Amino acid sequence: MKSFNEARLRAMEPEDLELIYRIENDPTFWQHGTTTVPYSRYAIRQYLESAQNDIFKDGQVRLVIEAREGRSEWRVERKDWREEAGLWRTVGLADLCNFEALHLRAEIGLAILPEFQSQGLGEVAMRQLEAYAQRLNLHQLYAVIASGNQPANRLFQRLNYQSSARLRDWLRQGDTFTDALVWQKILS
Repeated sequence: MKSFNEARLRAMEPEDLELIYRIENDPTFWQHGTTTVPYSRYAIRQYLESAQNDIFKDGQVRLVIEAREGRSEWRVERKDWREEAGLWRTVGLADLCNFEALHLRAEIGLAILPEFQSQGLGEVAMRQLEAYAQRLNLHQLYAVIASGNQPANRLFQRLNYQSSARLRDWLRQGDTFTDALVWQKILS
């Protein structure tokens, strides 16, 4: 397993087309969101060209999650930390969407590529996304998570979100329906 010592959020670039294409076209992510059809590279390219990445203009903001491989070690002789040079890798996407300007709230979306899951990157990205939301003066963040999505539900619980509602048969998964939990956090 890779070891990541740092993660960050950044704006989307045209070079992120393949990352977005991969996530938007992976049916395993569809069960956690509202996407039901694949997106073409052309459609994603148009989105990248037209998105202003301004929550107040677009009603959403999508950020790329990057993580850096490497390790840190304490050097006694110099009394400082030495960072091994690490490569920044794109590992997922973080969204603030369904923005409500009147109520100062937004929904959270988080997608980490499968090979980078269960390494703590979602928690780091969420904390940075919360800090960004506070800079935007948002009052509240929320998420709607399938009740069976234990990794996501544990993440929101660890980050002190409150489970405020159970939505019965809210999400369709194949031929069946599953409940969803609404997680909320008041920021101000």
